[in-house]
Amino acid sequence: MIMRNLLTIALIPLVLSCVPISILQEKNTQLKNYKEENNNLLKENEELKVSSKEFKSKYYVCDSLRKTIEKEKLEATKNQNACEERYLQLEKKYNELDQSYKSLKQGSTYETQKLIDKLQKSQESLLEKEEQLNRISASLDEKKKSLDALSKELEKRNARLAELEKILQRKDSTVMALKKKVSDALLGFEGQGLSVNIRNGKVYVSMEDKLLFKSGSTDIDEKGTLALKRLAKILEQNPDINIMVEGHTDDVPVLKGSRYQDNWDLSVLRATSVIRVILENSKIDPKRITAAGRGEHLPVDPRKTPDARQKNRRTEIILTPKLDELFKILETN
Repeated sequence: MIMRNLLTIALIPLVLSCVPISILQEKNTQLKNYKEENNNLLKENEELKVSSKEFKSKYYVCDSLRKTIEKEKLEATKNQNACEERYLQLEKKYNELDQSYKSLKQGSTYETQKLIDKLQKSQESLLEKEEQLNRISASLDEKKKSLDALSKELEKRNARLAELEKILQRKDSTVMALKKKVSDALLGFEGQGLSVNIRNGKVYVSMEDKLLFKSGSTDIDEKGTLALKRLAKILEQNPDINIMVEGHTDDVPVLKGSRYQDNWDLSVLRATSVIRVILENSKIDPKRITAAGRGEHLPVDPRKTPDARQKNRRTEIILTPKLDELFKILETN
């Protein structure tokens, strides 16, 4: 260790002369952009969840309104039937009175007038019932139109919701299939500082530094290069997967006078080293890949022990299925 530190101190002037400040500034700017892009993706993910909940809530509201309208429609139909029956009764009574009127027309003026008054009242009652029946029929027609419109809107929303659920299910299936492919390709490396897991709908390929880098270095050794080559072939065959490479360090500050400014700088440079190996050994479109450095700020084990720090020194390759179809459906709303 003493000899290594002496060698590092001896190489400091040479390294510092080879790294322009403009490159460090550019890396810091890229880091800021990558953090902002990651935050935007997290925000979009939360918005998708909220949108899915809103669709379900609106579905329940529309379904409740539909049931209420159907109940009112049934009651209105009963009222209509009752009015029609009453109308027939009044019409029958009217005919009877009319017949009586004709029979007694030559009779007493007093009796005739009584019959006329009774007939007139019956006619007025009949007209009133007819108007009531017309109003009920008009109200029923309006409610039927409203129910039809709500039913169509509900069908559209159900179709959108079903399509969203289908896309999410397809995305989950894609993630599971991708994890299996990656696990199969890297089977010989698991247990040697490499693990493949699914978190938050994404595949995480975590590689400890003992598999990739020597201490304080950004140069990838042969075993790490072999693992990355195998992973690159899988990613090349799945063009609908976005790739983010995140570098992580422990909480031990870099040595004073080192070629690296701090752990942020070291983590970003390690991420870009991994990306170069992937791109050099595949035909992957560089637009699919994002490099990010997390420094020591996202540890998997917060303890201050050598074992915990070894776990925290890692590079995570995060694989995310594209959700272009889902975004298009949400934009149409």
